[in-house]
Amino acid sequence: MPHKLLFISNGHGEDNHSSHIIRSLRELAPELDIAAAPIVGQGHAYRNINVPIISPTLTLPSGGFTYTNRLRLLNDIRAGLLTSTWRQLQAVRKYAPSCDLVFATGDVVGQCFAYLSGKPFISFTSPLSAIYEGTLNIDLILKAVLKSPRCLTLFSRDAYTAKDYQKQGFTKAQFGGIPSLDRLKPKGKDLQLDDTRPMLAILPGSRIPEAMRNLKLLLGLALEIAKINPQVQFRAALVPDVITSLEQVATDCGWQCDQGTLTYTTNGKSVASVVCFSDAFSDIICTTDLVLGMAGLAVDQAMAIGKPILQIPGAGPQFTYAFAEAQDRLLGLSVKTIGTEPATPAILKEAAQYAVKVIQDEDYLQACIANGQERFGPFGASYRIAKVVLETLEKLDAAKEVNA
Repeated sequence: MPHKLLFISNGHGEDNHSSHIIRSLRELAPELDIAAAPIVGQGHAYRNINVPIISPTLTLPSGGFTYTNRLRLLNDIRAGLLTSTWRQLQAVRKYAPSCDLVFATGDVVGQCFAYLSGKPFISFTSPLSAIYEGTLNIDLILKAVLKSPRCLTLFSRDAYTAKDYQKQGFTKAQFGGIPSLDRLKPKGKDLQLDDTRPMLAILPGSRIPEAMRNLKLLLGLALEIAKINPQVQFRAALVPDVITSLEQVATDCGWQCDQGTLTYTTNGKSVASVVCFSDAFSDIICTTDLVLGMAGLAVDQAMAIGKPILQIPGAGPQFTYAFAEAQDRLLGLSVKTIGTEPATPAILKEAAQYAVKVIQDEDYLQACIANGQERFGPFGASYRIAKVVLETLEKLDAAKEVNA
């Protein structure tokens, strides 16, 4: 009988991390029987690689981001959060007894689900980093879960956090990394670029409708940049749901949309254009000179491979000033946030001045490359974690034989 695993995750970024670990597991041990329980959202990252989902799914108004504004939790409850969470937990508890191992990616919610499954589990606390405050402030519930004998290994997203876990007595902690970086390589997509001109990437995030609001702000920023330096090219990496709404976004902002290209004209003359893709994230990120970002994991990935980031706050629920400021602390010198409120015309003008200046600063661009390696390297997380999963299954098999 093949080993049976259940992946639990509570967030879109967490689903993404888990999906890359699963892809590496399938390469190393294709016979594994793997299923998933995404607690937030529809679990698209799992569905895209044909991982069966064993629990009901629910898209929350907050997108899972209630820590920056607790009032959003009320909207989630009205949308069915409590009922959905209970049904998800029941589904996990029904499915888990047939599993050999559970893998939980996320914060306290996902880790509690793993604990309540009753099975041995591996924890990957991907949203948590000691870099934010210098040390992790771990609440009592999460501490109890992570120190449970059934928690066999505790992975962190960066080496600094692994050391902090060890200092706090979590002896099972080790460095994991960012799994998606293993496959963040150009795929050969034709971005229609002029190689003699700088290119800026536009990343508005993945959650609807926030991503559409963010895209409108970033189009405003692109326009201001183009007014200062008409040589700059823009490429947007968008999720399919935003691509299908481009006509509406363009209309709302006074731009024109033609087969995925957004253009702003004045007196019949093109002032700025943004070419949009739903299938070129890796190519855009690997090629760009600067990221105009209003996203979470996508910005982390860009920073890790050495790209500078410029952020402007939005209205949320995810990408508010509080989130952007936390990104500043996590990513260090690679990121700059302009403004402390949802971007105004004045903020956009200030951000545009910064963007034009920074892409010409060779010393800074080199420092970003070093910073990405230092904070999130070495790469290879999905394979590093997958190998520990396989070793753990072997140890569990050996323990069963001893006890038989």
